[in-house]
Amino acid sequence: MHGKDRSRLTFLVTYAARHPDRIVGYVRRQARDTWLRFTTPDHVSYYRAVMRSDTARSSEAAVGSKTHESWLQIGQMQYDYLIKHGLKPDMRMLDIGCGNLRAGRLFIDYLDSGNYYGTDISPDILLAAQRTVEEYGLQRKMPYLTLTDDLKLAFLPDGHFDVVHAHSVFSHSPMPVIDECLAHVGRIMAPGGRFDFTFDRTVGTEHQVLREDFYYRTETLIDLAASHGLKAEYMADWEETGHHQSKIRVVRPA
Repeated sequence: MHGKDRSRLTFLVTYAARHPDRIVGYVRRQARDTWLRFTTPDHVSYYRAVMRSDTARSSEAAVGSKTHESWLQIGQMQYDYLIKHGLKPDMRMLDIGCGNLRAGRLFIDYLDSGNYYGTDISPDILLAAQRTVEEYGLQRKMPYLTLTDDLKLAFLPDGHFDVVHAHSVFSHSPMPVIDECLAHVGRIMAPGGRFDFTFDRTVGTEHQVLREDFYYRTETLIDLAASHGLKAEYMADWEETGHHQSKIRVVRPA
């Protein structure tokens, strides 16, 4: 599974033969990619347009959940994992790519008031996040929801966040975007803080599909973190959740 190059024609033909019901969706994505390639100047603009298109159909599908049950399940999975790994109510959390608060709604409810800070590049999905806050009655927790154009995190204070979290962000990011995040995330992490992120893992050739899905080798991302003075480790126990992506944890050495 992790060794296949999904950009190769042979893979696409074989996959189409096995899943003919998905051909129309792929062709639609390819047509959208071709159009956006000529109308957006950079990846952030490109993916913001993708999210606008996806959110218009369904905010839950836009964050990768085909059903409401899946939306609830994946959010719970993220929440349970961080609780298992020591998340406490008094900790301050930055949720990069918070989406429509699939997991964020649980973190907001659990954390002390004002301790949740969510960012996203999509104004459309952040409006959906506001609706989630209202729907689940989380207004009293005063979550921060902020639009951003990059991952330099320049508007955030030094040493502030105990936990930084990015689920299904790097799986949609080219290497320069990941490098930008790892170059700056250490500054905003509190002493002893950690940064958990998921990614689409491959053990073969690193590749991308339609500029929306990016596949990286574990050692590539660990080495990249090290180049910015960060210590990274592959979180094998995340695989036990059954989620199709893999997870790496980054800490800033004292």
